[in-house]
Amino acid sequence: MTDNRMHAFLKPFSVGLCFTMATLAWGQALKPVKPKAANGLSMPSTVSEAPVKLPELASSQTQKPLDFIVAVVDNEPITNLEVNRLAALADPSAAKLNRNALLLEALETLIDETAQLGVARLGGMQVSIEELDQAVAGTAQRNQLSIDDMKQRLQQQGISWEQYRSQIRRQILLQRVREREVTGRIKVQDFEVEAFLRESSQAASPNSADIHIAHILIAVPEKASNDDVAKAFTKAEDLLKQAQGGADFGKLAAQFSQAPDRSNGGQLGLRSPERYPSLFADAVKTLAVGAVTGPLRSGAGFHVLKLIERRGANALPTTITQTRARHILLRPGGKLSQDAARAQLTGYKKQIESGLAKFEDLASANSQDGSAQQGGDLGWANPGMMVPEFEAAMAQLAPGQIGDPLVSRFGVHLIQVMERRQAPLSLREQQDLARNVLRERKFDEAYKNWEREVRGRAFVDYRETPQ
Repeated sequence: MTDNRMHAFLKPFSVGLCFTMATLAWGQALKPVKPKAANGLSMPSTVSEAPVKLPELASSQTQKPLDFIVAVVDNEPITNLEVNRLAALADPSAAKLNRNALLLEALETLIDETAQLGVARLGGMQVSIEELDQAVAGTAQRNQLSIDDMKQRLQQQGISWEQYRSQIRRQILLQRVREREVTGRIKVQDFEVEAFLRESSQAASPNSADIHIAHILIAVPEKASNDDVAKAFTKAEDLLKQAQGGADFGKLAAQFSQAPDRSNGGQLGLRSPERYPSLFADAVKTLAVGAVTGPLRSGAGFHVLKLIERRGANALPTTITQTRARHILLRPGGKLSQDAARAQLTGYKKQIESGLAKFEDLASANSQDGSAQQGGDLGWANPGMMVPEFEAAMAQLAPGQIGDPLVSRFGVHLIQVMERRQAPLSLREQQDLARNVLRERKFDEAYKNWEREVRGRAFVDYRETPQ
């Protein structure tokens, strides 16, 4: 990627926040964010981005609880209504608790959150209106709702729009302060990374590792003549030489393979050797990752194989899927509304798909970012390099496909995926990924220690028992 566009679409060194209806509902505490490498080799997010239903308020609650202060944390009051709202969203497994125990547990959670928000305030943390609007829009988009639909859903559950936005702001601050305070406490030494990589390498030994193979099939009919068999072999041999010479294996498979998986670059997936035909498993047993072999004769014809990955149960991946995409970005503002930007990009999409215009020409003339100079080309990107909303939309597109206009924190995009490829991880990338795994292992303990310290410093005045 070129520097003139990196700043707008790369996520910062922190984990991008993901907002779902369930997570941002009343009082529900987010789990702490786990660290992420700057190169985009991310660990699993602690907050799901999948569309989920709005949590239902407890139907058993027939009377509206009285509102009064039940506790004060460093001059910040917690009310009985807040406790009841959180208790109403309790996981079904918490039904074993009696109501009083459930209310007390909800109160303790709110005390912890309030103390942590105090740390955020002391650190000058704020959430801008633009960030809040973006979070709300992202939540609605992931749940396939318009803003008006989401307002209606919330109203049906007794949650006002202002209350909901206030809770989103609260959860953003909690996420940020936990990320800032906890990640700084986690130290991973170089010797720990080296030891982890050695263990990972041992776990990836050929005798115990899962394998990921891609293939190109040149079919041979059951009653083929000797000449037909010879022609098929020659064609397979030529494709092998092209692949060995550096040609993109996925493109060769898509163009020449006669197997059903050709559209996926001939990839057969990561699985144990026993789940592959013995012909394939034996052929790649001593093959280096990224190398090709063949032609191999099976009942279907001649195969050219590429070993994409070899991974043990506890081993790190050795390759990563990179995506090359391009986009047209319009930034709403002034006379251009967000709806008008969507409509304009929808018109561009129709022109491109009908052959009336080329994507790169429209991007060069209209895209409002540095990539316009490259026809909107964003270059090869690793997973995690783009902001979450952009990456989620990009991941749904097949090579050559153009998506519908997407709203991100930077504006409105029209995205086209150009290519995908498997790329080997460099030693530096493997070290970064190992460091992230080790950070993740240390995170929970670091978070619990910080949580106890914050609670210990807070002045908590219990006033009334929640009802």
